[in-house]
Amino acid sequence: MPVDLSLSPDTMRMFVQKARAAASSDNDGFEDGRDHEVEFDVDTLEDSHAHDGLAEEESEDLSGEELRELIEDLNVDEAAELVAIVWIGRGDYDQSDFEQAVEQARERAVGSTATYLIGMPLFADHLEAGLDALDV
Repeated sequence: MPVDLSLSPDTMRMFVQKARAAASSDNDGFEDGRDHEVEFDVDTLEDSHAHDGLAEEESEDLSGEELRELIEDLNVDEAAELVAIVWIGRGDYDQSDFEQAVEQARERAVGSTATYLIGMPLFADHLEAGLDALDV
């Protein structure tokens, strides 16, 4: 069933890519179960995590912030469609219920759409599954 979206399919797929990049950058610091462990030199029992007392700089990955800004820039119709597609991908609605899902998304929109979607576990997966279900 073809649907007429406010946003292009390429833009929707870009959201999937941005969401995956943001999710992977959130998990980068916790690979291999070594979440920022401090190692000690057993001979001197001193902290071998050397620094000069200044705050350590981290490479700042802006993919999460960029995704948030892109979602916040959507108009009401675009945001409702994005949420509806995620709901379809999550299994809350069937692809034949797209218009109903969009209407529900408009009615339920209270807070930040970006906060809602970015905070959703598997946001990128649900969005991609929804796009696939709608043949977009």
